[in-house]
Amino acid sequence: MFQDITLEELRALRDRKRITVIDVRSPSEYQESTLPNSLNIPLFDDQERAEVGTLYKQTSVQAAKDRGLEIVSAKLPAFIKEFGAIEGEKVVFCWRGGMRSRTTATVLSLMDIHAYRLTGGFKAYRKWVLDELETYDFKQKSYVIHGNTGTGKTMLLHRLKGLEHPVLDLEGMAGHRGSIFGQIGLQANNQKTFDSLLLEELITLEDSPYVLFEAESKRIGKVVMPQFMAHQKETGTQIWIDMPLESRVKQILEDYKPELYKEQCITAFRNIKSRIHVPVAAEIERTLQADLFGEAVALLLEHYYDPKYDYTSGQYDEAERISISANNLDEAEAAVISYLSSQGHVTA
Repeated sequence: MFQDITLEELRALRDRKRITVIDVRSPSEYQESTLPNSLNIPLFDDQERAEVGTLYKQTSVQAAKDRGLEIVSAKLPAFIKEFGAIEGEKVVFCWRGGMRSRTTATVLSLMDIHAYRLTGGFKAYRKWVLDELETYDFKQKSYVIHGNTGTGKTMLLHRLKGLEHPVLDLEGMAGHRGSIFGQIGLQANNQKTFDSLLLEELITLEDSPYVLFEAESKRIGKVVMPQFMAHQKETGTQIWIDMPLESRVKQILEDYKPELYKEQCITAFRNIKSRIHVPVAAEIERTLQADLFGEAVALLLEHYYDPKYDYTSGQYDEAERISISANNLDEAEAAVISYLSSQGHVTA
């Protein structure tokens, strides 16, 4: 017979050994939000779930159970085979730890495939995430990376993480670069997914003496940072990177690849077109239409993003500030590493 485990027991088990967490909810539920790094093996697909749910509400509980049994019976061989191919310990969950996960765990047990069932399901996990973020005590020293648009701040953080510096990639968790063009080429996450990814990463970095992250606005695409992260952004050590316009244009072209997303870039530009002086806005749109993306980016930086960034930079006058001048991302990386080393932060 299967064994129920709490979320705390699941986390302890995951810390000790390899374990696969499996979401048996429908694909759309899984797509909306799930436990980080879980797999989706749905007991019902979206259409089947809707059918059973309608019977439950409009006919009877027994009618819903009967139809659910018909659906599951037809797919049992493939369902069991998919679980059997997964090595090691397994934990299954559904929305509230109810019928879908209980049915899955029971059927697997009958076929000698052991699987734990998460008590409370995803609903319990979501409550835990919200409670933890509400009371989170951020103890590490914060280093906040600033710089005009195109400085390559996100790529810099990726490089530093690759060198084992503790990094929070807030844009990566949001699936958005934080600007009006920020979703181009990406899949934006919702608040539930962002919250889960952030908390799991914070727990991973709890023993680090410091954390690096980018100076994001409180809203990043579809999501909002928790208040304690906004506080860290305002009070942490501010590392300001100054880079020439030419280098920033090159970095933006590498990051956004406008040649692949031309129409999306034009659509996004039209959302801010009215905020730019009319002749300049017309020239930007002309260069975008003509595939002159470098010229368009330079005009956007000079006439929109740089003035906007200069205005917001005055918010950090009271925080500790470190200024770095660099011609490119390599120089910026070397300078940040040198500064961190001077503060006693040396990676293994």
